[in-house]
This record gives sequence, structure tokens and C-alpha cells, in this order.
Amino acid sequence: MAKPHRIDVHHHPTPVLSLMGGRVSGAPGIEGWTAALSLEDMDKNGVATAILSMPSRAAVWRRGDQERNRAMARQWNEFSARQAADHPGRFGIFATVPIFDIEGSLREAAYALDTLKADGIILMTNIGDKWLGDPHYFPLFEELNRRKAVVYTHPISCDALQNALPDIDDSVIEFTADTSRAIARLLFSGAAQRFKDIRFIFSHAGGTMPFILERFTRHALTDKALADCVPDGVIEYLKRFYYDTAQASHPSAMSSITQFVAISQFLFGTDFPFRNAADHVAGLKTCGFSDADLYAIECGNAQRLLPR
Repeated sequence: MAKPHRIDVHHHPTPVLSLMGGRVSGAPGIEGWTAALSLEDMDKNGVATAILSMPSRAAVWRRGDQERNRAMARQWNEFSARQAADHPGRFGIFATVPIFDIEGSLREAAYALDTLKADGIILMTNIGDKWLGDPHYFPLFEELNRRKAVVYTHPISCDALQNALPDIDDSVIEFTADTSRAIARLLFSGAAQRFKDIRFIFSHAGGTMPFILERFTRHALTDKALADCVPDGVIEYLKRFYYDTAQASHPSAMSSITQFVAISQFLFGTDFPFRNAADHVAGLKTCGFSDADLYAIECGNAQRLLPR
């Protein structure tokens, strides 16, 4: 086998889901997660490093329960840091914050980035009724912008649309749609312009955003106030974001988004344990990428963005 080189930026440890109050079921093998299971899948598929992040099923912050939320965030981040320390070089960390509580989020972000040496912060696309880009986030974004931090985003269904189709899990349709909502809110609130030094990563190749791109661009033309939020033009901001390939490693998704986003902005992701690395390694090879492009997506871009 070739030397492992891939860097997986979309990888979820799941052993403390029940502790966090989330659902433990949802994917084969999820209930019995161990670092060894991740490492086995990584080793079989040439993945050198996986960046650990909280799965959406664990992001069960309770509005008004400040102490619980702060304790949960700290416990999750220290758990992830132990995995990284116990397996040097194999795991990185996208740390979580108790996002309803901005003061607590600022403290936890500082602790995670300065003490735990996290590679970035993970935020869900919404917190029930507020999407990324809402002014609620601005004090945290000010600090993360000052640090030029990486912010990894993961979709979650909003309160109003949970279980909208009772026989279909929210992750099938709603997650990708909510990624588009978060991107739209960042653009049309002016947050993408105001916090240009935050390096945002969006899961699943931007969700449904590439397919409704014309609606984004035309929306900015219909209202001067909206146009003023994106003075460089919608496309320019979308080209600055990063996008992972988790559950989007196929020609239908990649051929769409690569029409307007450069290869330099794509990062390899697997969504383990909900999916495995083999699917994504094989899938990307069907997308018509050159060997140089595949190497950039699988590790080169991540090495530049996450040098640790």
C-alpha cells in the first residue's frame, strides 16, 4: 500500500452521544465506536489523519441551561483532545462551543484553541431559530476572525422542520437544505463580508447550494440592501469558502460545484461512521479529476489550511 496521505476533515467520534443527551442509533456500528474502529477504516484506505468533530445528533444544547451546556462542551472537547494525544498524528480536533451562550462560547473557544490546540471550531448550521450569519453569532465571529480561525460547519435540521417527512430521516433532505440556508444567511446578513478572515468549511460540497446558485445570484440583484451585503458579488464569497466531499464524492455533485469553485477549496471528508473512507476514495476517482487534483483534494489543500 502507498503511504497513507489522506486527511479526513469530516469524521465523528460517537461514544458519548448518550452522555450528551443525543440519539445513539442512526448508523451501523455507531453505538460501539472506539478509536480503533476509526483507525481500522483509516488504515485500510490510506487516511493518515482524521479531524474529529461532534455529530449533529449530539448537538443537543438546551436554551437557558448554561452550566449544563458549558460542561458538555468541555467534556466533549477534552474527550477529543485525549484521542489526539493517545494517537499522535492520527486525529485532529474541531472543538465545539455552547453556542446559545456567547460568553461561554468565547471562553470555550479560547480554551480549545489555546490549551487543547484544536484545529478549528465546529458550528452547526443553525441553533433552532438562528442560522449562521445571524447577529447572535457576531461576538464569537469577531474573535474567530481576529484569530483567522477555521470554522467547520455541519448541518442539522431546524426546529420547525424536524421530522418534516416522518418516514425519511432528516439527514436525507433537510441537512443539505440547511447548509444552503446557513450559506445564504452568512452572505445576505453581511457576515461573509464582515468576517473575511474566518476560513469556513461547509459539509457535503455545500449541500443544495450549487444547484440553486442562480437563485442566490439573482436574489442579490433584486434588493440593493442585499447587494450591499455582498459587495464583491455572491460568487466571489462562495469561491472563498471551503467544501468537504463527504457524501458528495460523485460526479453529479462535484461536476456542479467545480464549475465555479477552484480545486484548492475542496477537502476530503467521509462522514465516518455514517459512511466509510473506501466509498469516498472510490467515488472521487469517478469524477474526472486529474491525479494532481485528487492529491490536492485528499490532502494538499488540508495541509495548507490545517498545517498542524
